[in-house]
Amino acid sequence: MYLDYEVKIPNSKHGITRKTIRGITYIYYAYDRKYSSEKHYSVPKNTTIGKCLNASSETMYPNTNFLKYFPEAELPQVNETSDRSACLRIGAFLVIRKIIAGYHLDEIIGRLIGKDAGLFLDLAAYSIVTENNAGQYYPDYAYNHPLFTRQMKLYSDSKVSSFINDITRDQCIAFQNEWNSRHDHREKIYITYDSTNKNCQAGDLECVEIGHPKDDNGKPVLNYSIAYDHNNSEPLYYEEYPGSIVDVSQLQIMLLKAKGYGYRQVGFILDRGYFSKENIHFMDKNGYEFIIMMKGMKSLVRDLVLSVKGSFEEKREYSLRDYRVNGITVKHHLYPSDEKERYFHIYYNERKQTSEREIFEEKIDRMSLYLQEHQGMKLDLGHEFRKYFDLIYYHEGQDDEKFMYDRERYNVIDEEIALCGYFVIITSEKMDAAEALDLYKSRDASEKMFREDKTFLGDRTMRCQTNEALHAKIFIEFVALIIRNRMHFLLKEQMLKTHHKENYMTVPAAIRELEKIEIVRQPDREYYLDYSVTATQKSILKAFGLTEANVRKQAVEINDDLKSFIAKEA
Repeated sequence: MYLDYEVKIPNSKHGITRKTIRGITYIYYAYDRKYSSEKHYSVPKNTTIGKCLNASSETMYPNTNFLKYFPEAELPQVNETSDRSACLRIGAFLVIRKIIAGYHLDEIIGRLIGKDAGLFLDLAAYSIVTENNAGQYYPDYAYNHPLFTRQMKLYSDSKVSSFINDITRDQCIAFQNEWNSRHDHREKIYITYDSTNKNCQAGDLECVEIGHPKDDNGKPVLNYSIAYDHNNSEPLYYEEYPGSIVDVSQLQIMLLKAKGYGYRQVGFILDRGYFSKENIHFMDKNGYEFIIMMKGMKSLVRDLVLSVKGSFEEKREYSLRDYRVNGITVKHHLYPSDEKERYFHIYYNERKQTSEREIFEEKIDRMSLYLQEHQGMKLDLGHEFRKYFDLIYYHEGQDDEKFMYDRERYNVIDEEIALCGYFVIITSEKMDAAEALDLYKSRDASEKMFREDKTFLGDRTMRCQTNEALHAKIFIEFVALIIRNRMHFLLKEQMLKTHHKENYMTVPAAIRELEKIEIVRQPDREYYLDYSVTATQKSILKAFGLTEANVRKQAVEINDDLKSFIAKEA
């Protein structure tokens, strides 16, 4: 963050260097040196401490690093009432604002939240741009960004806290109702559904319970799930439920919610964790199609795989080149009482076969080594060992049984090896293996959303003390996810159009690049665009239907919006 005043640039003897990037001269300070064994000399470790608009300038706008490394530096007297940065980052804001307008989120939130709707949208934008959800750091973001609040009013962290606690559960529900009412319910869509969990150890929260998270660190968790429209690439609705409830039992509740929102012509794409006879029957009863990965290699699937093994793996006609696999489809009942025949799509991946076999054989080797090291000892071994080994014991006395040696059960091990590289997707609707795999792979989008939610929205931990704050933060997070997901979709679509996969066309990289588009306050108290939009920034903006002319025009508009506020500062 660059501060709202200029200071003298330290003398070069302090390890100061300059570097001009796209017309802006950045000042670097060598805060340490590290010896390089390859270069045989010490290499400086640099960090920026400020920037100036002129390469020959003797003053610069400092950042917080300058205050850290030069605490004794003389600072100018500044107006204590000035709480707006002289350098505002507008690029990401312009993109987020356009997506919000396109979805009419400002109108929906305005009706539901009222006069503080701008702060709600600012908190959503804050979580996207900074990858953080901690309210105490929001003022730092607001200091150097345009805002959705009226006259871009800056609020303290205490205001943010009280605002979040004032958001009601009714408002969260009303938003989802209106958001889903805007979708075309006559259209046949596929909904991907998945869940995750969030650590939330503070406060007496109703939904937070000890559960079964993938990364269990002993803390109570909240379960959180999202239904995602595969056809239109949009999040539809979310659920929050106690950490002790397992995914497979929550599915039927989610299906009923889909019906409540008016979705009729719909199929569900589900992970293997949702597979159960009861859930399949429930979807049949409600007329929903499904695509689901079979959980493990159950006896039915093993028999089906073995029945087609050797008939399709090496044949070109079964090759699915987009995924580097071969696939074949067979019809069969899912369980003895099943009234319908399902479509079992069986796939073989040679690379998957190699890696799975290696992992499995390493597991057998470790088990064998363990048994060798414990010969002659009293040993109570579980089902896993007995499955793959014949275990021989000898008795020294009536109750003194000791492990003697083992024999590998080659027939069982060979059966496992024979199934390496195969996986099965089941569909209720008739389709070929390529269609089924393509639809199931679309789950990557929802899984990526969860990764983005935790990693790039700062929501790995909720940081809540009250139930109201928990519901409100998840609500804000869901709106942020709608916006960020749209950014992801448009960037991906632009790459497909240009046939170029640029590393700056991911959401995090695009935001970092857009944050470099700045307007700077000049002595006349007006904000002006700092420098022209770069070629990289133009490519990113094009994905969102924006041009350099749009940026220039909106930079002027932001300055006009700030005039009344700046006049009060002067």
